[in-house]
Amino acid sequence: MKLTNAYEVELEPVYADGAAGAKIRWLIAQKDGAPNFALRMFEVEPGGHTPYHEHDWEHEIYCLSGKGSFRTERGEQAFGADDIIYVDPNMLHSFENVGTETLKFLCIIPHESPVVKKTLNPFAGETANNC
Repeated sequence: MKLTNAYEVELEPVYADGAAGAKIRWLIAQKDGAPNFALRMFEVEPGGHTPYHEHDWEHEIYCLSGKGSFRTERGEQAFGADDIIYVDPNMLHSFENVGTETLKFLCIIPHESPVVKKTLNPFAGETANNC
Protein backbone atom coordinates (compact mmCIF):
# COMPACT_ATOMS: atom_id res chain seq x y z
CA MET A 1 0.00 0.00 0.00
CA LYS A 2 1.08 3.56 -0.65
CA LEU A 3 -0.60 6.85 0.19
CA THR A 4 1.18 10.11 -0.52
CA ASN A 5 0.70 13.40 -2.29
CA ALA A 6 1.76 13.25 -5.95
CA TYR A 7 3.94 16.33 -5.54
CA GLU A 8 5.94 14.64 -2.78
CA VAL A 9 7.18 12.09 -5.34
CA GLU A 10 10.53 13.06 -6.88
CA LEU A 11 10.33 14.96 -10.18
CA GLU A 12 13.04 13.57 -12.47
CA PRO A 13 14.20 14.67 -15.93
CA VAL A 14 13.26 12.44 -18.85
CA TYR A 15 16.72 11.44 -20.09
CA ALA A 16 15.60 9.62 -23.25
CA ASP A 17 17.15 10.78 -26.53
CA GLY A 18 14.81 13.22 -28.25
CA ALA A 19 13.18 14.55 -25.05
CA ALA A 20 13.33 18.25 -24.19
CA GLY A 21 11.84 20.02 -21.20
CA ALA A 22 10.07 16.86 -20.03
CA LYS A 23 10.06 15.54 -16.45
CA ILE A 24 8.45 12.52 -14.82
CA ARG A 25 7.16 11.45 -11.41
CA TRP A 26 6.89 7.66 -10.90
CA LEU A 27 3.77 7.88 -8.74
CA ILE A 28 3.23 4.13 -8.40
CA ALA A 29 5.78 1.61 -9.63
CA GLN A 30 7.25 -1.83 -9.00
CA LYS A 31 9.36 -0.39 -6.16
CA ASP A 32 6.04 0.33 -4.40
CA GLY A 33 4.91 -3.28 -4.79
CA ALA A 34 2.63 -2.71 -7.77
CA PRO A 35 2.74 -6.04 -9.62
CA ASN A 36 1.34 -5.08 -13.04
CA PHE A 37 1.20 -1.36 -13.85
CA ALA A 38 3.04 1.90 -13.30
CA LEU A 39 1.29 5.24 -12.85
CA ARG A 40 3.42 8.17 -13.94
CA MET A 41 2.86 11.92 -14.12
CA PHE A 42 4.65 13.86 -16.83
CA GLU A 43 5.30 17.59 -16.62
CA VAL A 44 6.36 19.17 -19.89
CA GLU A 45 7.54 22.79 -20.12
CA PRO A 46 6.14 25.12 -22.81
CA GLY A 47 7.84 24.14 -26.08
CA GLY A 48 9.07 20.87 -24.56
CA HIS A 49 8.27 17.34 -25.70
CA THR A 50 8.72 13.67 -24.97
CA PRO A 51 10.77 11.61 -27.45
CA TYR A 52 9.17 10.31 -30.63
CA HIS A 53 9.36 6.60 -29.89
CA GLU A 54 7.57 3.26 -29.85
CA HIS A 55 7.46 0.14 -27.69
CA ASP A 56 5.57 -3.12 -27.32
CA TRP A 57 3.05 -1.95 -24.72
CA GLU A 58 0.05 0.35 -24.64
CA HIS A 59 -0.36 3.66 -22.78
CA GLU A 60 -3.43 5.13 -21.17
CA ILE A 61 -3.19 8.92 -20.80
CA TYR A 62 -5.28 11.41 -18.81
CA CYS A 63 -4.41 15.09 -19.27
CA LEU A 64 -4.54 17.09 -16.04
CA SER A 65 -3.69 20.56 -17.36
CA GLY A 66 -2.12 22.48 -20.20
CA LYS A 67 -2.34 22.21 -23.98
CA GLY A 68 -0.59 19.51 -25.94
CA SER A 69 -0.08 18.01 -29.34
CA PHE A 70 -0.18 14.22 -29.65
CA ARG A 71 2.02 13.17 -32.57
CA THR A 72 1.86 9.75 -34.27
CA GLU A 73 2.59 8.41 -37.74
CA ARG A 74 -1.08 9.25 -38.45
CA GLY A 75 -0.49 12.97 -37.80
CA GLU A 76 -0.93 15.37 -34.90
CA GLN A 77 -3.95 15.99 -32.67
CA ALA A 78 -4.50 18.71 -30.08
CA PHE A 79 -5.44 17.75 -26.52
CA GLY A 80 -5.94 19.46 -23.18
CA ALA A 81 -7.28 19.14 -19.66
CA ASP A 82 -9.63 16.19 -19.09
CA ASP A 83 -8.86 14.63 -22.49
CA ILE A 84 -7.91 10.96 -22.60
CA ILE A 85 -5.61 9.22 -25.07
CA TYR A 86 -5.06 5.54 -25.78
CA VAL A 87 -1.73 4.77 -27.46
CA ASP A 88 -1.60 1.41 -29.25
CA PRO A 89 1.39 -0.90 -28.75
CA ASN A 90 4.14 -0.32 -31.36
CA MET A 91 2.72 3.08 -32.38
CA LEU A 92 5.28 5.86 -32.84
CA HIS A 93 4.23 8.72 -30.56
CA SER A 94 5.27 11.82 -28.66
CA PHE A 95 3.62 14.55 -26.61
CA GLU A 96 4.49 18.23 -27.08
CA ASN A 97 3.51 21.21 -24.96
CA VAL A 98 2.03 23.79 -27.34
CA GLY A 99 0.67 26.07 -24.60
CA THR A 100 2.06 28.67 -22.21
CA GLU A 101 1.72 26.69 -18.97
CA THR A 102 3.18 23.35 -17.91
CA LEU A 103 1.49 20.40 -19.63
CA LYS A 104 0.69 17.72 -17.03
CA PHE A 105 -0.66 14.28 -17.79
CA LEU A 106 -0.98 10.90 -16.11
CA CYS A 107 0.28 7.86 -17.99
CA ILE A 108 -0.40 4.24 -17.09
CA ILE A 109 1.78 1.50 -18.57
CA PRO A 110 2.28 -2.19 -17.82
CA HIS A 111 5.59 -3.26 -16.33
CA GLU A 112 7.93 -4.86 -18.85
CA SER A 113 8.36 -7.78 -16.44
CA PRO A 114 5.34 -8.04 -14.13
CA VAL A 115 6.00 -9.13 -10.56
CA VAL A 116 4.67 -12.60 -9.85
CA LYS A 117 3.07 -12.54 -6.41
CA LYS A 118 2.73 -15.80 -4.55
CA THR A 119 -0.28 -16.53 -2.42
CA LEU A 120 0.32 -17.26 1.25
CA ASN A 121 -1.55 -20.54 0.80
CA PRO A 122 0.08 -22.37 -2.12
CA PHE A 123 -3.03 -24.56 -2.44
CA ALA A 124 -5.40 -21.54 -2.60
CA GLY A 125 -8.59 -23.24 -1.51
CA GLU A 126 -7.58 -26.71 -2.62
CA THR A 127 -6.80 -29.51 -0.21
CA ALA A 128 -3.54 -31.40 -0.26
CA ASN A 129 -2.47 -34.20 2.01
CA ASN A 130 -5.68 -33.79 4.02
CA CYS A 131 -4.87 -30.19 4.93
